[in-house]
Amino acid sequence: MVNKKSGQPDIHTDFSEEMTYGDYLQLDRILKSQQRLSGHHDEMLFIIIHQTSELWMKLILHELEAAIQGVRSGELEPVFKMLARVARTQEQLIQSWDVLSTLTPSEYMQFRDRLGHSSGFQSWQYRLIEFALGYKNRRVLEVHRHRPDLYQRLEKALYAPSIYDVSIQALADRGLPVDPSCLDRDWSVNHSPHPSVEAAWLAVYRDVDRYWDLYELAEKLVDIEDKQQQWRYKHMKTVERIIGHKPGTGGSAGVSYLKRILDHCFFPELWSLRTQL
Repeated sequence: MVNKKSGQPDIHTDFSEEMTYGDYLQLDRILKSQQRLSGHHDEMLFIIIHQTSELWMKLILHELEAAIQGVRSGELEPVFKMLARVARTQEQLIQSWDVLSTLTPSEYMQFRDRLGHSSGFQSWQYRLIEFALGYKNRRVLEVHRHRPDLYQRLEKALYAPSIYDVSIQALADRGLPVDPSCLDRDWSVNHSPHPSVEAAWLAVYRDVDRYWDLYELAEKLVDIEDKQQQWRYKHMKTVERIIGHKPGTGGSAGVSYLKRILDHCFFPELWSLRTQL
């Protein structure tokens, strides 16, 4: 409503018994969660970057888990929006490395010892994202054995089909020939490229009008893998820029490990088919 005298909108000001913006977002809790362990100015940047990244990862998991269920049930149209949102969220994570890279090696060394053995390698949400995308590694569960709730959630995700596994099943459901070994297998093991899967995706790309929904699904997956690889690369270069080739705080190999995983492909046949088209 507009105030007749001032011509300005009447702003609601009595929140004694109503929910405010801060109440809804629980801002008091969120904004009190940046507790520096050193007196160094730049530790605030380090904390906020990682906290906001975890919030974006929570959204990615929210969308990926729903997308997996959507593909399994054959309802692909809503899945396209979910996967597009994942890709847009990944862009925010990629850009966050540019902000963190304003932290110089000298500045980081002023508070790195305060981190103890804590490390981004221990991010259980990131592991859940990798599992949902199909990169399975049972060894990472051991980091969380001290938390039975997290361990059980990770173990459940380890043995669940990924977004790519259910997408391959969708190919078979549409009558495209896929080897049974790709459809009924141990989901805790990484998918290995298979000629029948590549042939099925090739059929989709060669007859887009007939398989438009599967084609759209494939391209959404390619978008996500592209963004995930960009994130991995920016992660590696930012770590290299700040600590060089020192070991990670949690005992990981640091840059050398990050370089190795750049060679991993989540959806291999969606990339290899491009050479065959």
